[in-house]
Amino acid sequence: MLSIGIGEIQKNSSIFSNLNEVIQIVDKRKKQILAMVYPVNRHSMVSSLAGKYKNRVSKNELNIDEIKEFSMSKAMEEKYGLSS
Repeated sequence: MLSIGIGEIQKNSSIFSNLNEVIQIVDKRKKQILAMVYPVNRHSMVSSLAGKYKNRVSKNELNIDEIKEFSMSKAMEEKYGLSS
């Protein structure tokens, strides 16, 4: 875990672009931990969540907005009995 101060972030904000480990942001005058920054995991959730069934899960080519719209329309159909 890296520990950096606020001034270092102001000088070099590109620290966050290629983050590989946890960073602890500290106020060096007050000696307090202000924040913990974790790297983003960029791997497929299907493979990690599906386990032994990962080959049976069909991958979808829709983007997130289309999926949200489809799920909202299905929920409205069930709630209000509407059909489109």
